[in-house]
Amino acid sequence: MNKETLEKILEYASMPVHGTLSRKIRKGVKIQINEGKTYEQAVLFLGDGFIRITEQNAEESINTYYGWDKLTSIRTLSKVDKVESA
Repeated sequence: MNKETLEKILEYASMPVHGTLSRKIRKGVKIQINEGKTYEQAVLFLGDGFIRITEQNAEESINTYYGWDKLTSIRTLSKVDKVESA
């Protein structure tokens, strides 16, 4: 998969953070990189040669970096709206 396609997937799953080049994962959406960890309340930075994912917990800020050339898959997860049958 090429970088442009991967970038579009991440842009779809996130929204811009005002005044920065970063993107916040949309509410109700999770992303999974390379069948690994699932990220939900994280901030993405889509650089030319890498992606940085920043998570916060009570005590620290955690940055995880991925090279575009090492991404093999991105999975997006979201809840399904319940449709009532007639």
